[in-house]
Amino acid sequence: MAEQVKAVVTPSDGGLPSSLVQREDGVYFRADATAAASQAAVNQVFLANGYFSGLDYAVFIRVLYNAGAELPPSLKGKDLIRFADSILPFHAQRRELYKSVRIINGEAEYYFEPVFFMVPDMPPTPARLNFDEFVADMWVKGIRFGIDAPAVKATIASGRITRLIAARRLNATPGRDAVVVEVAQNIHRSNAPREMSNGRFDLNTFQNRFPQMPPNVRLLRKVPRVPGIRGYELSGIPLEAPQPRDIDLAAMCGPGTAVEEVNGVEFLVSTTEGFLSIDGSKRISIGPKIISREGVSVRTTGNLQLTGEYEEFGEVQEQRSVDGGNITIHGDVFGNINSRGGIISLRRNLIGGAAMNADGDIEVKGVASGAVLQTKRGVVTLGRAESCIITGTKVVIGEASNCEIMADEVEIKTAEGCAIAARRIAIGSAGPRKQIEMLLFPLVPDTSKYDKNIAELEEKAARHGAAAAKIKAEIETLTNAPDVRNYLTLATRVRKQEVVLTPEQLALFQKMAVQVGPALRAVGKLSLGVKEAQAEQAKVQEQAAQVRQRKLAVMGQGACKVDLVTGDMVVRTMEYSPDHGAAYDHPAREIKARLRATAHRAAPLFMGSAGTVDWTATGGLTGSSPTS
Repeated sequence: MAEQVKAVVTPSDGGLPSSLVQREDGVYFRADATAAASQAAVNQVFLANGYFSGLDYAVFIRVLYNAGAELPPSLKGKDLIRFADSILPFHAQRRELYKSVRIINGEAEYYFEPVFFMVPDMPPTPARLNFDEFVADMWVKGIRFGIDAPAVKATIASGRITRLIAARRLNATPGRDAVVVEVAQNIHRSNAPREMSNGRFDLNTFQNRFPQMPPNVRLLRKVPRVPGIRGYELSGIPLEAPQPRDIDLAAMCGPGTAVEEVNGVEFLVSTTEGFLSIDGSKRISIGPKIISREGVSVRTTGNLQLTGEYEEFGEVQEQRSVDGGNITIHGDVFGNINSRGGIISLRRNLIGGAAMNADGDIEVKGVASGAVLQTKRGVVTLGRAESCIITGTKVVIGEASNCEIMADEVEIKTAEGCAIAARRIAIGSAGPRKQIEMLLFPLVPDTSKYDKNIAELEEKAARHGAAAAKIKAEIETLTNAPDVRNYLTLATRVRKQEVVLTPEQLALFQKMAVQVGPALRAVGKLSLGVKEAQAEQAKVQEQAAQVRQRKLAVMGQGACKVDLVTGDMVVRTMEYSPDHGAAYDHPAREIKARLRATAHRAAPLFMGSAGTVDWTATGGLTGSSPTS
């Protein structure tokens, strides 16, 4: 048999290809041979009119194309892989039994029907097909991959007449892209309603919209990409699967995060404590500032109650509130912004909402319209304001129209139809807006308690002065007595050594001293009373001077200056009580009512439609040229 095979399949050297081994117990592939070498060896056998008898087609395809079922465990790890019983010649008479195939869209259709040996001058002799020969014939006809061995074998065994898809193309199986999966439990946002202390739920506030992460926590894990599985055409030409996409975990690292590899697995971990945020390029950052790009609405965030700094790139919709500190909004604001400190920075417009800061500045880059802006301690800076209520330590506006403004200091380039109260007012041009008058109210502190205190102290000082004068009068009465006056005159001359007394005169002088002694002692006692009264008077006068200084400090440098009056405008003082805190620290409704109220107004300092206004608390109205 071996000689017959050699005669059929061997090339000129008389041996099998090196990647094939034939032994008495079967035909083997060398395990160390490449797939290309094994394919070439099989091709050589088939083209030499041979075929593999007892072919295990699954093992055959697995070795040649690394496709189909895995090798049986008995064949794994061995040097030789058995796939057939033997190599036999494929005679031409047998080859004529096999017909051509029809290939459509990667499928080979074969028509199975009864076959016969055709011998000249003899009737046709029935024959049967053989699966092993079928494989060899299909190979030569270009079908080198994908034969449905079970179906073909069953059809041949049954002898049925049928059209069968005998072979199919194996399409490439796509791989799996690399992905990242979340490994930290609290990385997820929770949009569940927040539970309040009374056990009820706030349907306008989410439970955890901005997760806060501790340091050294694994946030994400990279699942590596899985390559696709190669497919094959019927001809054996490989169909490569598309390359799955990879993910560079390092490219996802922002500030506060890093990549850590453990046992070949990559993790994205936090390196600091803070709030987690994801920017437009999908970079993950952890820091003290909360960054959001989705806006504030019922759908996205609900109302926000934040513990850290907050930066929002979307809009804040109406009836939504953001409570926090150091708040920056890049989109339009229609809701309410409340800050416990730091700065509120609105990069666009504030429409119909409110910006409230307990201790810090407020700035609006765009337009504020129909809004409330209030800070207890800070500067409010606006480009343009329309129909707003504004209070703060200092208010700086480019253009203001129909606004109510109250502050310690106000600076406006152009104001129309506003009601403004401040201790210091500086306006470039001011006038009415349609039917709305322009009102200015320089704030004048109520100093009545200081005046009362000063009056009381002055009265007390006067009493001490009167007491000192009365005692001085008593002293003068005693010292004007003749004997006392003579003694005092003589004593003064003796002390100055203008007179030198003889022993007889000295005795008389000492006798005089004894006589006026009681009067002198009374004068000494009265002199002490004068000094005490004068000391009390000086002390009370010093107290009165200190109160005057405090009064001047409270009055401050009040001023109101308008460079150009462009229409009807009225300037009146408005009194306030410094003991009750800042004059502007009141709810917006009270501010509006107080500035627009017509009752209890002081006499006007200025009432005109042209000219300038320059008023100070100390110098009054100067340099004005009103026109009624």
